[in-house]
Amino acid sequence: MTPITLRLNGQPHRVAVDTRATLLDVLREQLADTSPKKGCDHGQCGACTVLLRGRRVLSCLTLAVSCDGADVTTAAGVTHPVQQAFVDHDALQCGYCTPGQICSAVGMLDEFASGWPSHVTPDVAATPDLTDEELAERMSGNLCRCGAYANIVPALRQAAGEAG
Repeated sequence: MTPITLRLNGQPHRVAVDTRATLLDVLREQLADTSPKKGCDHGQCGACTVLLRGRRVLSCLTLAVSCDGADVTTAAGVTHPVQQAFVDHDALQCGYCTPGQICSAVGMLDEFASGWPSHVTPDVAATPDLTDEELAERMSGNLCRCGAYANIVPALRQAAGEAG
């Protein structure tokens, strides 16, 4: 076991972790934060997305020991207009993937505001526009089986307007 420290949603924690343990398992099993969900456990569904040092990561693919001293924010610790936008547009779906969607949306909007291009950005040297295609591409790492994607795009547009 290796001791590490984390600031989870602003609160300091010191835990002893197996060097093979994922951040997701440490968050859920040792720190009792069940907002990141264990979906596919292979980084394909995005249900475990959290913000690590302010950047979105798949916690099921992140070794906890690599997070020593880091700030980790889960959906339980997010305070951002994206949450109200999801409520306003009924973008919550069944709720299982929503925490990962919220963290991914917060990270995605920050990346967009910083001018990061995506795979569909037509000119990577220019400031990207937040088109529906950009939103879909930037959120494509979060899959949902509920089929309510149509409401996420308007929610993200609202959140982008309020956060920007």
